[in-house]
Amino acid sequence: QVQLVESGGGLVQPGASLRLSCVASGSIFSRYSLGWYRQAPGKQREFVAGINSGGHTNYAESVKGRFTISRDNAKRTVYLQLNSLKPEDTAVYYCNADINYLPVLRGGGSWGQGTQVTVSS
Repeated sequence: QVQLVESGGGLVQPGASLRLSCVASGSIFSRYSLGWYRQAPGKQREFVAGINSGGHTNYAESVKGRFTISRDNAKRTVYLQLNSLKPEDTAVYYCNADINYLPVLRGGGSWGQGTQVTVSS
């Protein structure tokens, strides 16, 4: 089972940018599909973005045009670039990984411990 460690969260003002990183263990990272989810206080965890082994991406409507998911197979890392941040983006952001893409889109893969993103003036 893949181990995931997220980083890059923090406290930023509205309109700012952040880049989240998720490093995965294992030697077959390039074959994994990966995703990012988030959970705000009092709300259910929700899908943010996904990327499969071929580089195909999917995004939640609420983040399209502002967030970008990418991967670096050599570094076993998946990134989430967050631009034009809004207070409603405040949440704990989690990395998800599975050898198949459908579980990632449905939140069925392995999880990291999360990284906090707070957007506030």
